[in-house]
Amino acid sequence: MSIASPARREIRRWIPLGLVFVTVGLSTAMAMPYLTLFLDDAVHASAVQAAVLLAAAPVASVVASAVLGRLSDRLPSRRGLLLGTALAGCAGSALTAVVRDYWVFLIITVTLTACAQAVFPQTFAYAREALEGSDRAAMTMSTLRTLFSAAWVAGPPLASILLTAGGFTLTYAIAAAMYALAALVVFLAFRQRRPTAVEDDAADAAGADAPRPIIWLTVAMFVLVWAAAYLAVQALPPFITSDLGSIGTAGLLLGLCAGLEIPLMLGFGMLATRMPIHRLLVIGAACGLGYMALASFATSLWPLVVGQLLNATAIATMSGLGITYMQDMLPRDRGRSSTLYSNAIPMGALLAGPILGAAQQTGYRLPFALGAVLYAGALVLLLLTRDTRPATRTS
Repeated sequence: MSIASPARREIRRWIPLGLVFVTVGLSTAMAMPYLTLFLDDAVHASAVQAAVLLAAAPVASVVASAVLGRLSDRLPSRRGLLLGTALAGCAGSALTAVVRDYWVFLIITVTLTACAQAVFPQTFAYAREALEGSDRAAMTMSTLRTLFSAAWVAGPPLASILLTAGGFTLTYAIAAAMYALAALVVFLAFRQRRPTAVEDDAADAAGADAPRPIIWLTVAMFVLVWAAAYLAVQALPPFITSDLGSIGTAGLLLGLCAGLEIPLMLGFGMLATRMPIHRLLVIGAACGLGYMALASFATSLWPLVVGQLLNATAIATMSGLGITYMQDMLPRDRGRSSTLYSNAIPMGALLAGPILGAAQQTGYRLPFALGAVLYAGALVLLLLTRDTRPATRTS
Protein backbone atom coordinates (compact mmCIF):
# COMPACT_ATOMS: atom_id res chain seq x y z
CA MET A 1 0.00 0.00 0.00
CA SER A 2 2.84 2.38 0.84
CA ILE A 3 4.45 1.67 -2.54
CA ALA A 4 1.26 1.91 -4.59
CA SER A 5 0.00 5.11 -3.00
CA PRO A 6 2.90 7.34 -4.21
CA ALA A 7 2.52 5.81 -7.68
CA ARG A 8 -1.19 6.59 -7.71
CA ARG A 9 -0.50 10.12 -6.49
CA GLU A 10 2.06 10.60 -9.25
CA ILE A 11 -0.43 9.40 -11.87
CA ARG A 12 -3.15 11.70 -10.54
CA ARG A 13 -0.64 14.54 -10.64
CA TRP A 14 0.06 14.16 -14.36
CA ILE A 15 -3.38 13.19 -15.69
CA PRO A 16 -4.65 16.82 -15.75
CA LEU A 17 -1.54 18.00 -17.63
CA GLY A 18 -1.89 15.12 -20.07
CA LEU A 19 -5.53 16.01 -20.68
CA VAL A 20 -4.64 19.63 -21.44
CA PHE A 21 -1.97 18.60 -23.95
CA VAL A 22 -4.32 16.14 -25.67
CA THR A 23 -7.32 18.48 -25.85
CA VAL A 24 -5.33 21.52 -27.01
CA GLY A 25 -3.43 19.33 -29.46
CA LEU A 26 -6.65 17.96 -30.93
CA SER A 27 -8.15 21.42 -31.23
CA THR A 28 -5.20 22.92 -33.08
CA ALA A 29 -4.69 19.79 -35.20
CA MET A 30 -8.31 19.91 -36.36
CA ALA A 31 -8.21 23.60 -37.31
CA MET A 32 -4.74 24.55 -38.53
CA PRO A 33 -4.24 22.10 -41.44
CA TYR A 34 -7.53 23.24 -43.00
CA LEU A 35 -7.07 27.00 -42.57
CA THR A 36 -6.31 27.62 -46.25
CA LEU A 37 -9.32 25.53 -47.27
CA PHE A 38 -11.50 27.47 -44.81
CA LEU A 39 -10.34 30.79 -46.29
CA ASP A 40 -11.09 29.55 -49.80
CA ASP A 41 -14.36 27.64 -49.37
CA ALA A 42 -16.05 29.31 -46.39
CA VAL A 43 -14.75 32.88 -46.25
CA HIS A 44 -14.13 33.21 -50.03
CA ALA A 45 -11.01 35.26 -49.40
CA SER A 46 -9.04 36.58 -52.35
CA ALA A 47 -5.44 35.49 -52.89
CA VAL A 48 -4.17 38.74 -51.37
CA GLN A 49 -6.51 38.48 -48.37
CA ALA A 50 -5.44 34.89 -47.75
CA ALA A 51 -1.75 35.86 -47.95
CA VAL A 52 -2.28 38.71 -45.48
CA LEU A 53 -4.05 36.49 -42.96
CA LEU A 54 -1.56 33.62 -43.32
CA ALA A 55 1.26 36.07 -42.60
CA ALA A 56 -0.56 37.98 -39.85
CA ALA A 57 -1.56 34.83 -37.91
CA PRO A 58 1.96 33.62 -36.97
CA VAL A 59 3.20 37.17 -36.31
CA ALA A 60 0.28 37.85 -33.95
CA SER A 61 0.87 34.49 -32.28
CA VAL A 62 4.53 35.29 -31.66
CA VAL A 63 3.75 38.73 -30.23
CA ALA A 64 0.91 37.50 -28.00
CA SER A 65 2.92 34.53 -26.70
CA ALA A 66 5.94 36.72 -25.98
CA VAL A 67 3.91 39.26 -24.01
CA LEU A 68 2.00 36.59 -22.08
CA GLY A 69 5.19 34.61 -21.46
CA ARG A 70 6.87 37.55 -19.74
CA LEU A 71 3.69 38.29 -17.79
CA SER A 72 3.36 34.69 -16.57
CA ASP A 73 6.76 34.75 -14.85
CA ARG A 74 5.65 37.72 -12.75
CA LEU A 75 2.33 36.27 -11.61
CA PRO A 76 1.95 34.25 -8.38
CA SER A 77 0.41 31.45 -10.45
CA ARG A 78 0.11 30.50 -14.12
CA ARG A 79 -3.35 29.05 -13.50
CA GLY A 80 -5.28 32.24 -14.26
CA LEU A 81 -3.32 32.93 -17.43
CA LEU A 82 -3.72 29.34 -18.62
CA LEU A 83 -7.44 29.53 -17.95
CA GLY A 84 -7.71 32.81 -19.86
CA THR A 85 -5.79 31.57 -22.90
CA ALA A 86 -7.80 28.34 -23.04
CA LEU A 87 -11.03 30.35 -22.90
CA ALA A 88 -9.68 32.60 -25.64
CA GLY A 89 -9.15 29.51 -27.79
CA CYS A 90 -12.67 28.34 -27.00
CA ALA A 91 -14.18 31.71 -27.92
CA GLY A 92 -12.08 32.02 -31.08
CA SER A 93 -13.04 28.55 -32.31
CA ALA A 94 -16.72 29.04 -31.42
CA LEU A 95 -16.87 32.34 -33.32
CA THR A 96 -15.04 30.83 -36.29
CA ALA A 97 -17.72 28.13 -36.44
CA VAL A 98 -20.28 30.78 -37.43
CA VAL A 99 -18.31 33.77 -38.82
CA ARG A 100 -17.89 33.94 -42.57
CA ASP A 101 -16.80 37.56 -43.00
CA TYR A 102 -13.11 37.93 -43.83
CA TRP A 103 -12.41 41.05 -41.74
CA VAL A 104 -14.16 39.68 -38.67
CA PHE A 105 -12.24 36.42 -39.03
CA LEU A 106 -8.95 38.34 -39.35
CA ILE A 107 -9.69 40.19 -36.08
CA ILE A 108 -10.52 36.89 -34.33
CA THR A 109 -7.30 35.35 -35.66
CA VAL A 110 -4.94 38.11 -34.47
CA THR A 111 -6.61 38.45 -31.04
CA LEU A 112 -8.37 35.41 -29.56
CA THR A 113 -6.66 32.74 -31.65
CA ALA A 114 -3.25 34.38 -31.21
CA CYS A 115 -3.66 34.46 -27.42
CA ALA A 116 -4.74 30.81 -27.45
CA GLN A 117 -1.35 29.84 -28.88
CA ALA A 118 0.17 30.69 -25.49
CA VAL A 119 -1.52 27.65 -23.93
CA PHE A 120 1.20 25.38 -25.35
CA PRO A 121 4.31 27.08 -23.89
CA GLN A 122 2.61 28.08 -20.65
CA THR A 123 1.48 24.51 -19.95
CA PHE A 124 5.08 23.41 -20.45
CA ALA A 125 6.22 26.13 -18.06
CA TYR A 126 3.66 24.96 -15.50
CA ALA A 127 4.80 21.35 -15.94
CA ARG A 128 8.46 22.27 -15.52
CA GLU A 129 7.71 24.04 -12.25
CA ALA A 130 5.97 20.89 -11.04
CA LEU A 131 9.14 18.95 -11.93
CA GLU A 132 11.54 21.35 -10.20
CA GLY A 133 14.43 19.41 -8.68
CA SER A 134 13.61 16.17 -10.52
CA ASP A 135 16.36 14.37 -12.44
CA ARG A 136 13.74 13.01 -14.86
CA ALA A 137 12.41 16.36 -16.07
CA ALA A 138 13.54 15.89 -19.67
CA MET A 139 11.94 12.44 -19.90
CA THR A 140 8.64 13.67 -18.43
CA MET A 141 8.57 16.72 -20.68
CA SER A 142 9.24 14.50 -23.70
CA THR A 143 6.36 12.26 -22.65
CA LEU A 144 4.01 15.24 -22.40
CA ARG A 145 5.23 16.47 -25.81
CA THR A 146 4.49 13.00 -27.17
CA LEU A 147 0.85 13.35 -26.10
CA PHE A 148 0.65 16.58 -28.09
CA SER A 149 2.17 14.81 -31.11
CA ALA A 150 -0.26 11.91 -30.76
CA ALA A 151 -3.12 14.41 -30.80
CA TRP A 152 -1.74 15.78 -34.04
CA VAL A 153 -1.71 12.27 -35.52
CA ALA A 154 -5.41 11.88 -34.70
CA GLY A 155 -6.58 15.48 -35.26
CA PRO A 156 -6.42 15.88 -39.07
CA PRO A 157 -8.23 12.58 -39.85
CA LEU A 158 -10.88 13.44 -37.23
CA ALA A 159 -11.31 16.87 -38.81
CA SER A 160 -11.81 15.32 -42.25
CA ILE A 161 -14.63 13.17 -40.83
CA LEU A 162 -16.21 16.18 -39.14
CA LEU A 163 -15.90 18.27 -42.30
CA THR A 164 -17.73 15.58 -44.25
CA ALA A 165 -20.44 15.28 -41.60
CA GLY A 166 -21.06 18.92 -40.72
CA GLY A 167 -18.63 21.18 -42.53
CA PHE A 168 -16.56 23.87 -40.87
CA THR A 169 -19.33 24.71 -38.41
CA LEU A 170 -19.15 21.29 -36.77
CA THR A 171 -15.35 21.09 -36.99
CA TYR A 172 -14.74 24.40 -35.24
CA ALA A 173 -17.51 23.71 -32.72
CA ILE A 174 -15.72 20.51 -31.66
CA ALA A 175 -12.42 22.44 -31.55
CA ALA A 176 -14.11 24.96 -29.23
CA ALA A 177 -15.34 22.09 -27.04
CA MET A 178 -11.76 20.79 -26.76
CA TYR A 179 -10.54 24.17 -25.56
CA ALA A 180 -13.47 24.35 -23.13
CA LEU A 181 -12.50 20.97 -21.70
CA ALA A 182 -8.90 22.16 -21.31
CA ALA A 183 -10.15 25.26 -19.46
CA LEU A 184 -12.28 23.09 -17.17
CA VAL A 185 -9.29 20.88 -16.32
CA VAL A 186 -7.15 23.95 -15.55
CA PHE A 187 -9.89 25.42 -13.35
CA LEU A 188 -10.51 22.22 -11.38
CA ALA A 189 -7.11 20.55 -11.18
CA PHE A 190 -4.32 23.13 -11.49
CA ARG A 191 -2.99 24.69 -8.30
CA GLN A 192 -3.71 28.33 -7.60
CA ARG A 193 -0.24 29.29 -6.37
CA ARG A 194 3.25 28.13 -7.16
CA PRO A 195 4.70 25.88 -4.48
CA THR A 196 7.15 27.47 -2.07
CA ALA A 197 9.84 25.07 -3.27
CA VAL A 198 9.64 26.53 -6.77
CA GLU A 199 9.94 30.10 -5.50
CA ASP A 200 12.90 29.16 -3.30
CA ASP A 201 14.56 27.31 -6.16
CA ALA A 202 14.08 30.30 -8.46
CA ALA A 203 15.71 32.52 -5.86
CA ASP A 204 18.65 30.12 -5.55
CA ALA A 205 19.05 30.24 -9.34
CA ALA A 206 19.77 33.99 -9.33
CA GLY A 207 22.61 34.67 -11.75
CA ALA A 208 22.34 31.18 -13.24
CA ASP A 209 20.80 32.28 -16.55
CA ALA A 210 22.85 31.59 -19.64
CA PRO A 211 24.57 34.65 -21.18
CA ARG A 212 22.17 36.61 -23.38
CA PRO A 213 24.16 36.02 -26.63
CA ILE A 214 23.99 32.27 -26.00
CA ILE A 215 20.24 32.44 -25.43
CA TRP A 216 19.65 34.29 -28.70
CA LEU A 217 22.02 32.02 -30.63
CA THR A 218 20.01 29.08 -29.31
CA VAL A 219 16.74 30.69 -30.37
CA ALA A 220 18.25 31.30 -33.82
CA MET A 221 19.27 27.66 -33.93
CA PHE A 222 15.69 26.53 -33.28
CA VAL A 223 14.36 28.94 -35.93
CA LEU A 224 16.71 27.35 -38.49
CA VAL A 225 15.69 23.87 -37.39
CA TRP A 226 11.96 24.53 -37.65
CA ALA A 227 12.37 26.29 -41.00
CA ALA A 228 14.10 23.18 -42.32
CA ALA A 229 11.48 20.88 -40.77
CA TYR A 230 8.69 22.96 -42.33
CA LEU A 231 10.38 22.68 -45.72
CA ALA A 232 10.70 18.92 -45.30
CA VAL A 233 6.94 18.55 -44.78
CA GLN A 234 5.63 21.11 -47.26
CA ALA A 235 8.01 20.28 -50.12
CA LEU A 236 7.62 16.51 -49.98
CA PRO A 237 4.18 16.14 -51.68
CA PRO A 238 4.95 18.36 -54.71
CA PHE A 239 8.48 16.90 -55.00
CA ILE A 240 7.20 13.33 -55.11
CA THR A 241 4.29 14.22 -57.39
CA SER A 242 6.48 16.03 -59.92
CA ASP A 243 9.64 13.91 -59.76
CA LEU A 244 9.16 10.50 -58.19
CA GLY A 245 5.63 9.16 -57.79
CA SER A 246 2.09 9.93 -56.71
CA ILE A 247 0.58 12.16 -54.02
CA GLY A 248 -0.55 9.05 -52.16
CA THR A 249 3.08 8.01 -51.73
CA ALA A 250 3.84 11.35 -50.11
CA GLY A 251 1.06 10.77 -47.60
CA LEU A 252 2.48 7.37 -46.71
CA LEU A 253 5.95 8.83 -46.15
CA LEU A 254 4.61 11.63 -43.97
CA GLY A 255 2.62 9.08 -41.98
CA LEU A 256 5.71 6.90 -41.59
CA CYS A 257 7.69 9.84 -40.23
CA ALA A 258 4.92 10.76 -37.77
CA GLY A 259 4.66 7.14 -36.63
CA LEU A 260 8.40 6.96 -35.97
CA GLU A 261 8.54 10.27 -34.11
CA ILE A 262 6.52 9.14 -31.09
CA PRO A 263 8.63 6.15 -29.96
CA LEU A 264 11.81 8.07 -30.80
CA MET A 265 10.63 10.99 -28.68
CA LEU A 266 10.07 8.69 -25.73
CA GLY A 267 13.39 6.98 -26.30
CA PHE A 268 15.36 10.22 -26.42
CA GLY A 269 13.53 11.37 -23.31
CA MET A 270 14.89 8.33 -21.48
CA LEU A 271 18.36 8.88 -22.92
CA ALA A 272 18.30 12.43 -21.58
CA THR A 273 18.49 11.05 -18.05
CA ARG A 274 21.94 9.63 -18.92
CA MET A 275 23.33 11.95 -21.61
CA PRO A 276 23.55 15.74 -21.92
CA ILE A 277 20.60 17.16 -23.85
CA HIS A 278 23.02 19.23 -25.90
CA ARG A 279 24.66 16.09 -27.28
CA LEU A 280 21.30 14.62 -28.25
CA LEU A 281 20.34 17.84 -30.05
CA VAL A 282 23.60 17.69 -32.00
CA ILE A 283 22.68 14.16 -33.08
CA GLY A 284 19.24 15.38 -34.12
CA ALA A 285 20.61 18.29 -36.18
CA ALA A 286 23.11 15.97 -37.87
CA CYS A 287 20.32 13.53 -38.75
CA GLY A 288 18.22 16.39 -40.14
CA LEU A 289 21.15 17.51 -42.28
CA GLY A 290 21.62 13.95 -43.52
CA TYR A 291 17.96 13.58 -44.48
CA MET A 292 17.70 16.88 -46.36
CA ALA A 293 20.92 16.17 -48.27
CA LEU A 294 19.72 12.65 -49.09
CA ALA A 295 16.33 13.91 -50.29
CA SER A 296 17.86 16.64 -52.45
CA PHE A 297 19.77 14.00 -54.47
CA ALA A 298 17.10 11.25 -54.44
CA THR A 299 16.17 9.81 -57.82
CA SER A 300 13.88 7.08 -56.46
CA LEU A 301 11.56 6.59 -53.50
CA TRP A 302 13.75 4.23 -51.49
CA PRO A 303 16.18 6.88 -50.19
CA LEU A 304 13.20 8.88 -48.97
CA VAL A 305 11.65 5.84 -47.27
CA VAL A 306 14.90 5.05 -45.44
CA GLY A 307 15.50 8.73 -44.80
CA GLN A 308 12.32 9.07 -42.75
CA LEU A 309 14.19 7.53 -39.83
CA LEU A 310 16.71 10.40 -40.01
CA ASN A 311 13.92 12.95 -40.43
CA ALA A 312 11.94 11.52 -37.50
CA THR A 313 15.07 11.49 -35.32
CA ALA A 314 15.68 15.17 -36.01
CA ILE A 315 12.10 16.13 -35.20
CA ALA A 316 11.91 13.88 -32.14
CA THR A 317 15.02 15.36 -30.53
CA MET A 318 14.20 18.97 -31.32
CA SER A 319 10.53 18.81 -30.36
CA GLY A 320 10.88 16.42 -27.42
CA LEU A 321 13.99 17.87 -25.77
CA GLY A 322 14.22 21.36 -27.21
CA ILE A 323 11.85 23.01 -24.76
CA THR A 324 13.65 21.49 -21.75
CA TYR A 325 16.97 22.66 -23.18
CA MET A 326 15.62 26.20 -23.56
CA GLN A 327 14.08 26.18 -20.08
CA ASP A 328 17.42 25.18 -18.57
CA MET A 329 18.93 28.39 -19.94
CA LEU A 330 16.47 30.60 -18.05
CA PRO A 331 15.71 28.73 -14.81
CA ARG A 332 14.01 31.75 -13.22
CA ASP A 333 11.74 32.45 -16.21
CA ARG A 334 10.04 29.24 -17.28
CA GLY A 335 7.28 31.10 -19.09
CA ARG A 336 9.65 33.26 -21.11
CA SER A 337 11.98 30.39 -21.99
CA SER A 338 9.10 28.14 -23.06
CA THR A 339 7.76 30.97 -25.21
CA LEU A 340 11.14 31.61 -26.84
CA TYR A 341 11.18 27.98 -27.91
CA SER A 342 7.58 27.82 -29.12
CA ASN A 343 7.86 31.11 -31.02
CA ALA A 344 10.75 29.67 -33.02
CA ILE A 345 8.23 27.35 -34.74
CA PRO A 346 6.11 30.03 -36.51
CA MET A 347 9.24 32.10 -37.15
CA GLY A 348 10.76 29.10 -38.89
CA ALA A 349 7.63 28.73 -41.00
CA LEU A 350 7.88 32.40 -42.02
CA LEU A 351 11.53 31.90 -43.01
CA ALA A 352 10.62 28.85 -45.09
CA GLY A 353 7.79 30.58 -46.96
CA PRO A 354 9.88 32.43 -49.58
CA ILE A 355 11.91 29.28 -50.25
CA LEU A 356 8.74 27.33 -51.02
CA GLY A 357 7.58 30.18 -53.25
CA ALA A 358 10.85 30.09 -55.20
CA ALA A 359 10.58 26.32 -55.53
CA GLN A 360 7.47 26.73 -57.68
CA GLN A 361 9.79 28.13 -60.35
CA THR A 362 13.04 26.23 -59.73
CA GLY A 363 11.73 22.79 -58.71
CA TYR A 364 11.21 21.11 -55.38
CA ARG A 365 14.75 19.87 -54.87
CA LEU A 366 15.62 23.42 -53.85
CA PRO A 367 13.81 23.31 -50.46
CA PHE A 368 15.66 20.13 -49.51
CA ALA A 369 19.05 21.53 -50.56
CA LEU A 370 18.47 24.76 -48.65
CA GLY A 371 17.01 22.76 -45.76
CA ALA A 372 20.36 20.97 -45.54
CA VAL A 373 22.05 24.37 -45.35
CA LEU A 374 19.66 25.44 -42.56
CA TYR A 375 20.38 22.28 -40.56
CA ALA A 376 24.11 22.83 -41.11
CA GLY A 377 23.74 26.35 -39.72
CA ALA A 378 21.83 24.98 -36.72
CA LEU A 379 24.57 22.43 -36.13
CA VAL A 380 27.22 25.16 -36.17
CA LEU A 381 25.23 27.24 -33.67
CA LEU A 382 24.85 24.22 -31.40
CA LEU A 383 28.58 23.57 -31.48
CA LEU A 384 29.32 27.23 -30.76
CA THR A 385 27.19 27.11 -27.61
CA ARG A 386 28.45 23.72 -26.46
CA ASP A 387 30.79 24.82 -23.68
CA THR A 388 28.88 27.87 -22.46
CA ARG A 389 25.48 26.41 -21.62
CA PRO A 390 24.98 26.29 -17.84
CA ALA A 391 24.89 22.93 -16.12
CA THR A 392 21.38 21.61 -15.46
CA ARG A 393 19.69 19.02 -13.30
CA THR A 394 18.03 17.42 -16.31
CA SER A 395 21.07 16.49 -18.30
